[in-house]
Amino acid sequence: MSPGESHALMLDRGNLKRRNRVNRLVTVSSTIAALFAVAVLLIVVGSVLSKGIGALSIHFLTTPTGLFGDTSGGISNAIVGTVIIVAIAAAMAIPVGLLVAIYTTEFAPTRIGHVVRFALDLLNGVPTIITGIFVYGLIVIPQKHQSGFAASVALAIIMLPIVARTAQEVLTLVPATLKEAAHALGIARWRTTVRVTLPTAAGGLMTGALLAVARVAGETAPLILLCSIFAPGVLTEPSEGLASIPIFIFQSSESPSPEAHTQAWAAALVLIAFVLVLNIVARAFYARSRKRMGA
Repeated sequence: MSPGESHALMLDRGNLKRRNRVNRLVTVSSTIAALFAVAVLLIVVGSVLSKGIGALSIHFLTTPTGLFGDTSGGISNAIVGTVIIVAIAAAMAIPVGLLVAIYTTEFAPTRIGHVVRFALDLLNGVPTIITGIFVYGLIVIPQKHQSGFAASVALAIIMLPIVARTAQEVLTLVPATLKEAAHALGIARWRTTVRVTLPTAAGGLMTGALLAVARVAGETAPLILLCSIFAPGVLTEPSEGLASIPIFIFQSSESPSPEAHTQAWAAALVLIAFVLVLNIVARAFYARSRKRMGA
């Protein structure tokens, strides 16, 4: 072996050792970061569980909130109000978000698609309190009172970019061969989208919708402006103020009563459980969607 070849071999070995050290460093750093993220989640859930489990009971879940700081009540009205507000928001945001995703992915010119995606990203980055102020001026001021419908509109605006962007990503994962086969048979583009693309991506689209619902279920800032004044008891009329779990948590945490603080932790535990269930269901739909698309 010539001196030049020997020198090159030593350089290669040195580079290999350096790359191995960098690889180990990145692997260890990534593992520590992942463990840290999981640890933070466990600490948060464990803290809420330990502080709220004592107040959690059937009575707490089935009794309306008491008046003027009375801690003998529960959160049944808040549960009903949250379900109504989020359901109306989902009914408004999910269809529009899916249609936007279908248009930008399947029909829109590339330039228009980029503009719409950029607008959705900007909308997704707008602080939710600003969305609440916008809807306050749009609905609450003209009506001269807060309402569950106003809160639903704000949550729908927050949900829209999440649903649309998630659906866009899912639709792009549909194998192009399926669309090409449909086009080769002379099937119209819109019919290919309805009969091939959407059924194939249905699980992923449902995942995005559920994740958007889980995202807005705990929103508090818009609700403080739009739906924090309501009558006692279980109310179901969206045109009036409705109780909600985030508002119950906020108001109970502001109370000087230790019992109210415990109830706030219990309500937070209920909200976390709701979000957890939605995420588990979303993961199940996502796994089904990946299997159907052969990923």
